[in-house]
Amino acid sequence: MGKEIALPMVGMIMAECAQVGLMIMGKAAMSHGMSNFIFVFYSNALASLILLPSSFLYHKSERPPLTFPILCWFFLLGLLGYLAQIFGYAGIYSSSPTLATAMLNLIPGLTFILAVAFRMEKLHLRSSSSQAKSLGTIVSIAGAFIATLYKGPSLLMEPSHSSSLRQLLSQQSNWVIGGLLLAADCVFASAWIIIQASVLKKFPAELIIVFYYCFFVTLQSGIVCLVMERDLSAWSFKPYVRLVAVLYSAVFGSAFQLGVSTWCLRRTGPVFVSMFKPLGIVVSVFLGVAFLGDTFYLGSLVGAIVIITGFYSVMWGKAKEGMVDVDTQGMRLESSSQKVALLSNNNGEA
Repeated sequence: MGKEIALPMVGMIMAECAQVGLMIMGKAAMSHGMSNFIFVFYSNALASLILLPSSFLYHKSERPPLTFPILCWFFLLGLLGYLAQIFGYAGIYSSSPTLATAMLNLIPGLTFILAVAFRMEKLHLRSSSSQAKSLGTIVSIAGAFIATLYKGPSLLMEPSHSSSLRQLLSQQSNWVIGGLLLAADCVFASAWIIIQASVLKKFPAELIIVFYYCFFVTLQSGIVCLVMERDLSAWSFKPYVRLVAVLYSAVFGSAFQLGVSTWCLRRTGPVFVSMFKPLGIVVSVFLGVAFLGDTFYLGSLVGAIVIITGFYSVMWGKAKEGMVDVDTQGMRLESSSQKVALLSNNNGEA
């Protein structure tokens, strides 16, 4: 195994572990009394301070002009990202990081639906790539319904049998609500990806985009916090697990994870990066059971398997589509070279 594959493989494993750790730390902070509104505000504020010098230094020589329309796009990115984070952390608190990690695999299929809806991508039902993406999207959504609505018996960390029927029904209700909140998180995240792709064409400076994204999320979440969280004790970092969670979210959840994922994406492409997404489910099960005392249910296992099946179907369709585009370009180049050769022969005969 050469360095071309070994380094990105190590990088993606670290990035997936960092993302799962972010979910674990977020739930730990909220379990100790910090609201998701304040957690999002603190995390993005600190991430903005970290990204401010590094992003502008990194793009020092190739910084595109910053115009008012571009700032409006950044604001929209921040709004979508803020809504995704609020719904995501609320869903994690009501359910578990394992369910959240499984639901994240819905994003490629939902992105495909939004891209077709906004005519950014064409749907050819006769082509195998479009069929794979369409079928994979349907399968992923079905898996999300299974993981959300069917809890099933526990596989790890058997829950206490002393729980009353009312408590069990309450837990089941919270699980369904958590799944619905995580589904909303995936919808907003998919819309964020669509808008980000458009912004990157207008402003090709990734780290500066991430800085302004975190900056606008900070402003938006700060305004919401002033309205929703008027108790000054809610802003406290005590117990100190709140502070640790915020530091982890800012450093590893934003700067480290995004930087490593972007580097791996440029080195290997989107298909290689997407192959490591299911690894997050395994890591989240282990960390959730070991550190949070979460229970791993059969419904989560079955739903995750179905979602991953649909996820790989969508990614296979994307890879197939990329191969077809490359082949088409090759045929065009070959036909154009043949035309040039024929023209040169005709000129020679003349």
